[in-house]
Amino acid sequence: MPNTDDSRDPRVFLAVERTFLAWIRTGLALMGFGFVVARFGLFLRELASLRVTSSAELSGLSVPIGTALIVIGVAVNILASINHVRFIKKINEGLPIVGRPSALALAVALVLAAAGLAMAIYLGSHEIR
Repeated sequence: MPNTDDSRDPRVFLAVERTFLAWIRTGLALMGFGFVVARFGLFLRELASLRVTSSAELSGLSVPIGTALIVIGVAVNILASINHVRFIKKINEGLPIVGRPSALALAVALVLAAAGLAMAIYLGSHEIR
């Protein structure tokens, strides 16, 4: 068996690059979704002012929630960039990259799960007339 240096294998660099690009897509999706959530609340207020919709209670939570999602998306992109540079430095220095759970992935998953749970509780507790 030939002894190969994994740090010089281009597949390792390409895998790190694909992972980084996946995180960038995730951050962009969060920012886009946050923008849609924030603008949808404004759209509902405009419809209510024209009396096109029923007199359902409108909540002013869409702008703060949308803004929070945009901020989370920005944070994901910044943290992904930092993580990518750290991995590339380790590869270039020939240090072993030990497989471990991604702290960034776990943090994003937990924050989004908490946000989803909060939205579900909110929607379940407010009756639409």
